[in-house]
Amino acid sequence: MDLDSVFSGSSLQSLAKLLRDTPEEDDDDDVPRCSVGAMTPGSVGPVKKETTSTFQVKSENKKTIWNTEEVPEGSEFDDTWDPREKPEYEISFKQHVGTEDVFFGMTGKDPSTACCEDIVIKIKLPETKYSDITLDIQDKVLDLRTPKNKLLLHLPYPVNSKEGRARFLSEEEILEVTLRVSRKLDFINFSDG
Repeated sequence: MDLDSVFSGSSLQSLAKLLRDTPEEDDDDDVPRCSVGAMTPGSVGPVKKETTSTFQVKSENKKTIWNTEEVPEGSEFDDTWDPREKPEYEISFKQHVGTEDVFFGMTGKDPSTACCEDIVIKIKLPETKYSDITLDIQDKVLDLRTPKNKLLLHLPYPVNSKEGRARFLSEEEILEVTLRVSRKLDFINFSDG
């Protein structure tokens, strides 16, 4: 058997005709008749009908461009043209453990971040006074602004924005922010009973 006869244009067209869904049709209008170069992998197999899908906007107000659910949280703070520097920061996690955790392992806590209750963020703010700091905490975003620095930090876990502490250590020029992690099933994982 000669390879040139196996890969000829007519044999490929015959194969495409065999693989079509509608065997009762004998017209080959949609099969290219020119050379093998005009045949593509899309030419073999059933003919695909072009479907047109319409995108429906579910908006109450026709003048809105997007829904508020489509905009990620914290994007309203994102200002790419702000010339202020991004300060150095460090994120660490804090766990409340007792002797039942350390010696007996009774509560099932482990050293992973999944078992931590607090996120501690230390931000270095050199040459900054306490009165110059503006701090805004959302559920997933920390926004810090000073005259020289700006930090928009997307947090690794959702936090309880109402329950947090911040203190400025003026000797080290560090702002320490402690935020309580807010997970849906924490009442099961960290219950006291």
